[in-house]
Amino acid sequence: MTGSTASPDQHPPADVDAAAAFVLERYRVFAVVGASPRTWRPSHGVMQTLIARGYEVVPVNPTCDEILGRVCYPDLRSVPASAGVEVVDIFRRAELAGGHVDEAIAVGARAVWMQLGVIDAAAAERARAAGLAVVMDRCPAIELSRRR
Repeated sequence: MTGSTASPDQHPPADVDAAAAFVLERYRVFAVVGASPRTWRPSHGVMQTLIARGYEVVPVNPTCDEILGRVCYPDLRSVPASAGVEVVDIFRRAELAGGHVDEAIAVGARAVWMQLGVIDAAAAERARAAGLAVVMDRCPAIELSRRR
């Protein structure tokens, strides 16, 4: 996967508020790991919000073929590079988040976003060490509503 790159003088900020703004302003393509076709699930609502705000969304869920009219992939490695995923948004339990962060690093994502309640400091540090922006324990839909 290839995505936008920040210029060398624009390192992703460590502060969570600044990191959220950095990600939302610079990147446009989100892979949503743990995407759900169920309308009452938070991941579904976040995908709808991202789409409504002009972001591209790539759902990732091994049990679905399609969500919100978009092809759904079983894992990040299955998403074609042509999708241009820049941000990996993780809707999984905290104890599973680290594996998805490692996948995000491996596929060349530019940022990882761990949803509300998803906290894995060691995985966040691995992502930062690999040059990714990290947002943890936040929701992009909430952050977007604060900015616009």
